[in-house]
Amino acid sequence: MPNPPPLSLPPRRRLLAEASIGFGSVALAGLLGRPAGATPLPAGAALPRTHHPARARHVIFCYMSGGVSHLDSFDPKPRLDVDHGKPPPMKVERTMFNDNGRVMRSPFPFTRHGASGIPVSSMFPWIGKMADELAVVRSMTTPVSEHAQANFLMHTGFPFLGFPGAGAWVSYGLGTENADLPGYVVLQSGGAAVPHGGVGLFSNAFLPGQHQASILRADAAEAIRNITPAGTADLQRRRLDAVAALDRGYLAATGAPAAVEAAIANAETAFRMQAAVPALCDLAGESAATLSRYGVDSPNAPTAAYARQCVLARRLVERGVRFVELSCLTQNIGAGGAGNPWDQHGDLEKGHAAMALQVDQPIAALLGDLRDRGLLDETLVVWAGEFGRTPFSQGSNGRDHNPMAFSVWLAGGGVKGGSVHGVTDDFGYRVVESSCSIYDMWATVLHLLGIDHEELTFRWGGRDHRLTDVHGSVIRGIVA
Repeated sequence: MPNPPPLSLPPRRRLLAEASIGFGSVALAGLLGRPAGATPLPAGAALPRTHHPARARHVIFCYMSGGVSHLDSFDPKPRLDVDHGKPPPMKVERTMFNDNGRVMRSPFPFTRHGASGIPVSSMFPWIGKMADELAVVRSMTTPVSEHAQANFLMHTGFPFLGFPGAGAWVSYGLGTENADLPGYVVLQSGGAAVPHGGVGLFSNAFLPGQHQASILRADAAEAIRNITPAGTADLQRRRLDAVAALDRGYLAATGAPAAVEAAIANAETAFRMQAAVPALCDLAGESAATLSRYGVDSPNAPTAAYARQCVLARRLVERGVRFVELSCLTQNIGAGGAGNPWDQHGDLEKGHAAMALQVDQPIAALLGDLRDRGLLDETLVVWAGEFGRTPFSQGSNGRDHNPMAFSVWLAGGGVKGGSVHGVTDDFGYRVVESSCSIYDMWATVLHLLGIDHEELTFRWGGRDHRLTDVHGSVIRGIVA
């Protein structure tokens, strides 16, 4: 019997290049203890394991763009009532507009809530009912006081364009638990605008391309543009295979696997999203009681629109999405602009009341629904703006930006509910105890996800980059 002809094998470099995606997925799946193909991440993109046991698996970031006044929400200052109308007794630093008036009391009375007795203002009666779930940090600071810079710093750890957002870092570090959806989703509704700074806030920057946020419009007929398939699923599959073959040929010829593998992964995810996203956004399976709890049926249109984001945020974490960010809506309420609706330099009482009405019931319902479904323990909810407001007025009834003190809160996912961390002075102007930075906040979030923030790095431009740059310490006082 004649010997068979020798096998014709491709060159070793080409073989390794073209097979890199398959081998990498198998290796990564083995490290993670998951079936091969369970994550769209290429080899080496995700941590093989967390650095320590994780308390949370998902993050929901409720971003209050524009700078919520801590003095009117979570940091009561009786001294403002005493000195209302008097000149500021402290040294006043230069403000954004330098149109500084007199000490201004809060128009929103505070009430203690829950067994913890945390004081919350009348702006947030619904969130106040959830006080025992909150870890309030009153001692946040930031080095910048302009919206775009502050938004970039809050999202990326740097006050300018060109660095990955926190959601991209979390997606890069942990991957997604659902190959049919992206690991990082930004929700919008009701015409919500991107915060000042633009979509670069949600960028993957130098991280692999599949970690960039997907923006999902919660109340649009087509939640993601062009999500509706063009042709049959079989035709889509054949088109995708043809494009992947071309991409792999380019990969073999150029030896640039990271960008090409990311493009292939994005295309595969997009294909699967054509079925997953419409199912996600279809709320027909939600009970009328659940939708009413969130405020989807609210007569206030911004409340109803934001409520839909909150329902989808819960549905996304149920489906394994790692990081979800919610967007506030513009309301034509004075100084607050399209990208910074909490920015009331005038008529703060009217503007803040309208913004609080938009988000209060939906966020409280989100916390309660996550808790009731057993998801709050594994979901970390973060509520924050980019800076605080001054204790003295701008003009007659607004407040200017204050980067020297502001409040954020975290709930679920391993935080110490019913706690308050940090202290500001009697006027809420400066932090006087347990000062915290944005780097500390993200170090804490990563810690609760099982990640050492100093070890989650990516080499680019000749150095190892990380979300917390060269700063940051875990805020131990709020970790349960």
